[in-house]
Amino acid sequence: FLGGNKLQTTGVKMEEMKSPESVKTTPAATVQTQEVKPETASEPVTPTTLAALQSDVQPVGHDYVEEVRNDEGKVIRFHCKLCECSFNDPNAKEMHLKGRRHRLQYKKKVNPDLQVEVKPSIRARKIQEEKMRKQMQKEEYWRRREEEERWRMEMRRYEEDMYWRRMEEEQHHWDDRRRIPDGGYPHGPPGPLGLLGVRPGMPPQPQGPAPLRRPDSSDDRYVMTKHAAIYPTEEELQAVQKIVSITERALKLVSDSMTDLEKSKNKEGDDKKDGSKDRALKGVLRVGVLAKGLLLRGDRNVNLVLLCAEKPSKSLLSRIAESLPKQLAVISPEKYDIKCAVPEAAIILNSCVEPKMQVTITLTSPVIREENMRDGDVTSGMVKDPPDVLDRQKCLDALAALRHAKWFQARANGLQSCVIIIRILRDLCQRVPTWSDFPSWAMELLVEKAISSATGPQSPGDALRRVFECISSGIILKGNLIIVGGPGLLDPCEKDPFDTLAVMTDQQREDITSSAQFALRLLAFRQIHKVLGMDPLPQMNQRFNIHNNRKRRRDSDGVDGFEAEGKKDKKDYDNF
Repeated sequence: FLGGNKLQTTGVKMEEMKSPESVKTTPAATVQTQEVKPETASEPVTPTTLAALQSDVQPVGHDYVEEVRNDEGKVIRFHCKLCECSFNDPNAKEMHLKGRRHRLQYKKKVNPDLQVEVKPSIRARKIQEEKMRKQMQKEEYWRRREEEERWRMEMRRYEEDMYWRRMEEEQHHWDDRRRIPDGGYPHGPPGPLGLLGVRPGMPPQPQGPAPLRRPDSSDDRYVMTKHAAIYPTEEELQAVQKIVSITERALKLVSDSMTDLEKSKNKEGDDKKDGSKDRALKGVLRVGVLAKGLLLRGDRNVNLVLLCAEKPSKSLLSRIAESLPKQLAVISPEKYDIKCAVPEAAIILNSCVEPKMQVTITLTSPVIREENMRDGDVTSGMVKDPPDVLDRQKCLDALAALRHAKWFQARANGLQSCVIIIRILRDLCQRVPTWSDFPSWAMELLVEKAISSATGPQSPGDALRRVFECISSGIILKGNLIIVGGPGLLDPCEKDPFDTLAVMTDQQREDITSSAQFALRLLAFRQIHKVLGMDPLPQMNQRFNIHNNRKRRRDSDGVDGFEAEGKKDKKDYDNF
């Protein structure tokens, strides 16, 4: 296979050896052709380029084409003595003189110094087309990744902007009501709401005069203030984005080096064997709180899943761990600590600069789940696993995490207040020991189900209250099935029925239910700050602060009321 530069050079040399007659008759055309050649020298060789070059080729061997005439002296055909062929059309004669077959015969029998262009083979063209196709697919993949990241960042900024905009609107609303003497409604009270027979997720259409916009409630203010406090700082977000992108690029280089090594081995072992073997490492994907956008302030550990073509083994894990530091040094000058966690089927990468981040790269393969689904097949036992294969359950858990991230992005990311409430509950599970036993995936499913089943969009305060109401009703207790006939809180990412709450004991379910009921009572008595673990916010309008001087019973031990709920008797809260 010859590149474009070789082909253009032969074309220039061929022009220099043109016959004197053609040089005299067409000097302008020769100069123009010589000027065009250097411009096309840098272009890749394609069939279109070859056709253009062939049209610029000058005919050779006019003297070896005879005219065959009839008895009347009329030319009836032309005969080429070099090629031993005949043709009737003068245009065919010109095309034959420029053709590659005639030029090869002329070089062989008349002028050995004549340069004839080399036509690329079909295999060379296919290889070039395959390279171009893979390059386009790679560019499209990274373009989509960048668009997804940009969309997530815009959605996070949109949530924060909407919160502060509502705060300003609320301030203006109360200022207007303070100026208007008739309770803030110049045209009388608002008319009744229409029927709620609308599609879930759509707000009901009001009947009668349009009321003024209902401002954010006190619960909304508390929830959004808490959300702003637990949201990661800009420095933490940049650190996470940096280490994740560097890790992904380094794993791509590791995959390329392993593929090149396999190709070189195949060529040494068997030259006839095709070296284009599938990659051992198929790709790397983000999972967990990183893919779902649920990071909290202080989170230092994110997870990636590395997909392999075959079942991952300990030898493959060690090869990746050995090659990864070299590729990281190529991409970034910073130092990283890399450890092999064979029991976890993962590689753990730690940054050495502040803020210190940790990336857990878990190896898995879709082959494991496919084999797990056909356990009843007769041929399933014939496939032998590698002797050093990694833990099967860890690989299956990594595949499940991929499905969970995909489901969350499709169902929960676009649901109003859903991501905010899940962050609030994640913080609650970290603060309160009772809630630490609640599985994170089950909590995400429950929040999405509670908010999506509402008749309209939920504000943050209403959404939090609705989630606590669902848990307080005993929905996670055994015998109270979320889906009629189902085994509890079903996992939508599994084909077979699977209860996401199966890991919880009966006592843990009862404790969380009781804690949710207590939190719901605190919300009813405007004590949401105790549930969220924050200080009370100042009242925005002193007009509604007339009852704040009423004495309340103080906690003797100084412990937050919600976190110390197990130490108090129910009668202590009867005075609310």
